[in-house]
Amino acid sequence: MERCPWCLGNEEMIRYHDEEWGVPVHDDRKQFEFLMMEVMQCGLNWNMMLQKREIFRECFDGFDYEKVAEYGEADIQRILEKEGMIKSRRKVEAVIHNAGCFRKVREEFGTFCQYLWGFSQGKMILYMGHQKGQIPARNGLSDQIAKDLKKRGFKYLGSVTVYAHLQACGMVNDHQETCFRYREVTDGTETVRKRRDKEA
Repeated sequence: MERCPWCLGNEEMIRYHDEEWGVPVHDDRKQFEFLMMEVMQCGLNWNMMLQKREIFRECFDGFDYEKVAEYGEADIQRILEKEGMIKSRRKVEAVIHNAGCFRKVREEFGTFCQYLWGFSQGKMILYMGHQKGQIPARNGLSDQIAKDLKKRGFKYLGSVTVYAHLQACGMVNDHQETCFRYREVTDGTETVRKRRDKEA
């Protein structure tokens, strides 16, 4: 059974690849969890994020954005003192701040998923060449979304981070064509093929 090469480091990465990566996400709490793990990951690696995922869930009330948005100084201290937690006050503050921004997006669009998937008209994007492994760090779509998120006040969500999120939440199918998950994640999902667009 073939898989995307990036996941072959350990069992945790393989499980994440096989069960979650690239599966279309239409649940706001899951969107918030994935986005905030990307925030915590800045400058680090995804394997570490998966290893610390349960710690993040404990620290941030299971990524309940309503609760996180109300966190204050005592919560920041509690989180920073948690054993195994990433000791970055700026990142913790960014997660709390972003929870408030996330809530505002929900107020405007009904759900965060409605907002995000609106950029692809609700369709999974299959970029030409990506299925062969020619995958960029960012593209025109992630530039556009990152710019809009910044305008809405979100922090630590630049274009590269946003592109990683689009891959994770299934808006972009970047499984290689030889990977057994390439076709599985598209099952029951409306897709659109696009040319590689403004990729850096």
